[in-house]
Amino acid sequence: MKKTIVHIIDNMAGCGAETMLANVIRQLPEYNNIIVTLYPENEFGKELDDVPFYCLHLRSHFQIPLAAIQLRRIIRKNNVHIVHSHLLWSTVVARLGTPKKIPLITTIHTYAASAVEYSKMYMRLLEKFTYSIRKTIIISVANVSLQAYFSVLGLKPSKAYILHTFADTPIFNNRDNFKNPYNTKIFRLVTVGNLKEAKNYFFLLNAFKNLTQQNISLDIYGKGPLDVPMQKMIVEYGLNVTLKGQVANVQEIINKYDLFIMSSIYEGFSISVLEAMALGMPLLLSDIASFREQCEDTAVYFNLKDSNDFITKLLALINDRQQRKILGNAAKERLVQNFTIEKHMEQLKQIYTSAFPAIEPPVLS
Repeated sequence: MKKTIVHIIDNMAGCGAETMLANVIRQLPEYNNIIVTLYPENEFGKELDDVPFYCLHLRSHFQIPLAAIQLRRIIRKNNVHIVHSHLLWSTVVARLGTPKKIPLITTIHTYAASAVEYSKMYMRLLEKFTYSIRKTIIISVANVSLQAYFSVLGLKPSKAYILHTFADTPIFNNRDNFKNPYNTKIFRLVTVGNLKEAKNYFFLLNAFKNLTQQNISLDIYGKGPLDVPMQKMIVEYGLNVTLKGQVANVQEIINKYDLFIMSSIYEGFSISVLEAMALGMPLLLSDIASFREQCEDTAVYFNLKDSNDFITKLLALINDRQQRKILGNAAKERLVQNFTIEKHMEQLKQIYTSAFPAIEPPVLS
């Protein structure tokens, strides 16, 4: 008989954690999967039509106890065997609402030392309190994120695993026969991610003030609260930067650019970077720990405190086509060896199995 998993997340709005969850659920036919969200946004409705979907319609964080009661009812109604939570508020609800006899797994998607959601003392205390009353199996998308989680919250680690994010490689095209369909005199940069503070897009816009005389363009794919001030700055300084909005077929679009860049202040384990790696894109990234863990020596890194360092390294890559090719090939090889959905699912299923030691023997070392 199939076991049942409840996957609880804030919403299914199409960001990194949500996209990863949607891909994971498609790879779990041996389980009955149920999605529970706090908020109604859902961009995966047609793709996950066959998956039962509950929304708790949380209107205020003061309703967290009520949401926990609703979750407990869903668990009982569906004879749930595992609860797997993602993101802070959903994890709080899961810890309060999941009966202790049911294994609870939490995936940490962000870098707690810098993430906005962990910057407020009351949120850190709430996370720490709920962890203390309901020990959770922790999965982190990166080693640096796992270390930061326990360090920032002052928690003693219990059972924890590192399970890197993945790119669904079959959906990505090969760049071997890549031809830029646009003006070949313009070197085209691309970046992908929500328009929010953590992505640090104003660093790039400020750098582009010094590149107005260069044949270099930047297209930014994503949506978010910073679109208006970013567009205002682009117009004010005449920057060769375009906000492209959010798109579904990103693998067909970024394939047409010359270089993938990202200026994030922090990341958990960037899906956008993984997708660029899958396409064999050369990468120019901010020098942060998660990018170093993700790409090692297959990318070029710039100092976030020095826009001149970014410009110098960008111009060097523009003038060295062979280096870009070497970097792109190395990035793709690293992804294929380490960050595929097949490798991710093999490890995740082992973690699920090990959550039932009385029923099935653990298979993880």
